[in-house]
Amino acid sequence: MGKQTNLYSFPDVDSLAPALRAYVISCQEAGLARHGVFKVAVSGGSLPKTLAKALLGPSSGPNDQVKWDKWEIFFADERAVPLDHEDSNYRLVKEELLDKIPDDQPQPTVHTIDTAYLNDTQELADQYEQVLVRSFASRDSVKLPIFDLLLLGSGPDGHTCSLFPGHELLREVNAWVAPIEDSPKPPPRRITLTLPVVTHAVRVAFVATGAGKKDILKQIFEAGNGLPCALVNEATGDRCSWFVDDAAVEGVSYPRRPFSL
Repeated sequence: MGKQTNLYSFPDVDSLAPALRAYVISCQEAGLARHGVFKVAVSGGSLPKTLAKALLGPSSGPNDQVKWDKWEIFFADERAVPLDHEDSNYRLVKEELLDKIPDDQPQPTVHTIDTAYLNDTQELADQYEQVLVRSFASRDSVKLPIFDLLLLGSGPDGHTCSLFPGHELLREVNAWVAPIEDSPKPPPRRITLTLPVVTHAVRVAFVATGAGKKDILKQIFEAGNGLPCALVNEATGDRCSWFVDDAAVEGVSYPRRPFSL
């Protein structure tokens, strides 16, 4: 039996944010030590706002630097909509985080979908997979890309990325990026990293806050039930960390850990 997933709980988002910042920076430094860049995939929902609170604050010293110019940002999933559409994860991340990086700081590299293929989700997924191939497999053949960090959220049904409970996509083992035409949550047409890619990452961090999450977190941590978030926990063990506020895990019996790096 592997080591258990880390569950870190904080009184509120304000106290969660500094811990999330320290965690992300530690992942950044490990990525830079490995290959000189920090390859991170992000999802949408409430995550970008919490991420901005964590990463845009002032640095406390030389070991607390977000090195934006070393970041390569990918999207764990994306909706088949224009980049300026209100449903676009890119637009959300741009408005909540990227646009707020001070002009005097270097900017990250951001890999968006190619909107020329919005009418064909299979081609949209294939083209985004080629973006990953160019970044992760340019010099040699690799079975799966290895992200330094995936930053994810959990839906009220236990979905993450655009991997939904009971959906056939959970059984996809070959593609890195897959299309989905029938998302139970609108908009229905999307692309997503597949479960093997998610669970192959060096580190995975979920951010879940608010009392509205407590019922699904109880299921994820106590029963599993094959929920996508639970599948990630099971496959990644202590490579996976959850950053939650106390309200989100009220009544959840899974043991919390004191946060430390």
